[in-house]
Amino acid sequence: MLRFDVPQVWSNVIRWEAFMTFVLSIIALLGAPWVMLILVAQGFVRGFIGHHRCPAHLLWKKIAESRQWGGKKENAGAKMFANKILFLASTVSMVLFFSGSGLWVVPCAVLVVFSAMEWALSFCAACWAYGFWYQHFPPKMQ
Repeated sequence: MLRFDVPQVWSNVIRWEAFMTFVLSIIALLGAPWVMLILVAQGFVRGFIGHHRCPAHLLWKKIAESRQWGGKKENAGAKMFANKILFLASTVSMVLFFSGSGLWVVPCAVLVVFSAMEWALSFCAACWAYGFWYQHFPPKMQ
């Protein structure tokens, strides 16, 4: 379902955020898992509140607009869904890490793969799933 109640987002800003997710996930896998807490916070704010309330997104947006690197405007609904999945995966990773389980690397590695697909190929798997779901199971209008 397209979201018209939140501002659209610049495609290149979203790609940059995916790159930053990729970098932070790699840093976590290389021995600093606590950096995943940044992804928990960003996933929560961008996924549940909106990109327009995320300080990092606002910074990247301002830089991109000043340099005219924004790309094209995209509906934020699918991107918010993707950030909810980011929140979920990074939270699971942190819970596993703090509980002493070595399985924390699994959701972290999944984030590496899918964030790389987003920034390198502009393919957002969560956005695809979001669109597929609403195409085949549209909300019932009352």
